[in-house]
Amino acid sequence: MRVITSALALCAAIVMSTAAFAQVPANPNNPAEKVPEKLTYTPYGAPITLADAKKVAAAALAEATKRGWPMCIAVVQPSGDLVYFEKMDDCQYASITISQRKAQSAARFRRPTLVFERLIGNSQFNAYLPTLGDTFTGSRGGNPLVVNGHIIGAVGVSGGTGSQDDTISQAGAAALK
Repeated sequence: MRVITSALALCAAIVMSTAAFAQVPANPNNPAEKVPEKLTYTPYGAPITLADAKKVAAAALAEATKRGWPMCIAVVQPSGDLVYFEKMDDCQYASITISQRKAQSAARFRRPTLVFERLIGNSQFNAYLPTLGDTFTGSRGGNPLVVNGHIIGAVGVSGGTGSQDDTISQAGAAALK
């Protein structure tokens, strides 16, 4: 009987504590509390071809070579799956994975990774962003590849500072415009 009474008391405590947590009031300063009337986004298109992926990588590689910045350059399709990859000599090994993650994030979330970097850095209300998945990267250098208003993939670059990575990534993305 004593065990049953203890178990019931424990269950009641758990139920009551759950109700207390559920009553956290909304913060009117949190932009996530506002519900927009319309969802705006760039739709996905057919996946990037290997020929176009090579064109993107070549443009990024040319810009990185011109500047003397050793980089890793990844091009993915809209799903985030790798289509083409280049690693320049002397690029740090960590950048192999980082460049691919930046490209995956830009493709899957349909926005430049710079957006996430700025959101994380500018507001306490965006602390949830790193919980978006194991391929999420909130660091500049990943940019969607948009052709005829549709995302056909993304390019991710790593190896330098964030601003260097983004400069090279944008050079790659510009190859399809």
